[in-house]
Amino acid sequence: MSEQISSKLVTYAAFLVTLGIVGISILSVIFPALIISNTYEFQNDLDPLEISPWTFPIIISIISLLSLGFLYKNKKLPSALYSGIKFILNFEISKKVAIIFGIIILGLYVGLSTSELFLDEQYQWPDYYILEDALEIWPSTDHSNIYVQEQNTRYVRMILLDVSQDFLQNIKLLPFVASILVIIFTALVTIQISKKRFAGIISMIVLLQSITFTDFDTIAVYENFWVLFYLISIYSIQKKWWHSSPILFILAVFSKAFIVTYFWMNLFYIYRSDIPKKTKYMLFALYGVMIGIIYWIFESGQSIIYDDVVRFEFNAFLDGFTSWGNNMQLDPIAILCIVPLVIGLFIKSLKGIKQADSILILILGTLLAGPLISYVTDFYFILPYRFIPFIVAMAIGIGVFLSKEN
Repeated sequence: MSEQISSKLVTYAAFLVTLGIVGISILSVIFPALIISNTYEFQNDLDPLEISPWTFPIIISIISLLSLGFLYKNKKLPSALYSGIKFILNFEISKKVAIIFGIIILGLYVGLSTSELFLDEQYQWPDYYILEDALEIWPSTDHSNIYVQEQNTRYVRMILLDVSQDFLQNIKLLPFVASILVIIFTALVTIQISKKRFAGIISMIVLLQSITFTDFDTIAVYENFWVLFYLISIYSIQKKWWHSSPILFILAVFSKAFIVTYFWMNLFYIYRSDIPKKTKYMLFALYGVMIGIIYWIFESGQSIIYDDVVRFEFNAFLDGFTSWGNNMQLDPIAILCIVPLVIGLFIKSLKGIKQADSILILILGTLLAGPLISYVTDFYFILPYRFIPFIVAMAIGIGVFLSKEN
């Protein structure tokens, strides 16, 4: 009984903290000047309570979706609508059909995206020139530009880009392959948690409708290697090859150091996983070793780069919450559905799907990473591609919400 009470307390804690951070993020969308008007170091005449065009759509969406859920739970919907929702929640497809649908979705995606591989990236993104200079001196970090130095400390990423450019003759090719694999592992993680193949197909569709994802899926300078390695590190926790999870996380960190802020989410995922306690303890220990290795490498090999850019600024932390709303303008589903989704995952967790808590924590962590990075340094800019893990977490969350009722 005490274990059940403890589990429920964890569920409530994960829900309330996540809802709080999501609430702050949504508030920064409804009142765009609320935070910056109070943190900007110079005098300004911004109206902190001026509302954005998103205000009423957000309010309508939250009220409508929560009302629909409440009426469904209490069986107050028209019988046809109630039966339709119940059918969707309990609908399942065979493994063969799921594979066929997955191949069709990926085939359409690849067919529509392949032409992007032949676009010259130097005309798309100014940062490409930094990457180009870094590849010219790779694997050396001896360069006067600190941004070029930092590029070449992302060892895994640079190896893969170098292979894509020199051996495959197209620097965009491996980043595109990584994006395809991100879609596949988004579905696999969803199926693993929800025990429902149809939910995995839905998560693929949710991810592919995201402009944030499709804008950066073939971009070498903002590739998805880090997202892929992180997803596999999550997926492997409940597989026979769970030993590889910390190694995959290290590969993610040395594809993009930004993701080092995600390690605690993996620990929570392990805690909530349906695996033997002995395996959990081993994973916790391995992750402890992994964190030590990352710290040692950063201190011994990269201190010249990172020590110079560290500073602590609380106003920058608060400003970081505005980056989500600014960067999600082209992803209306994220803005309109995130609050109902958080509440829905909380309900799913209370009904017994413990890993729904892990998705709440993934949503929390991917939202909180930007403000945390902004707090310690202004070396990184919170660009839209840094929210791809959030979009992935949301896609998985929507799939998990569609898990079977029974």
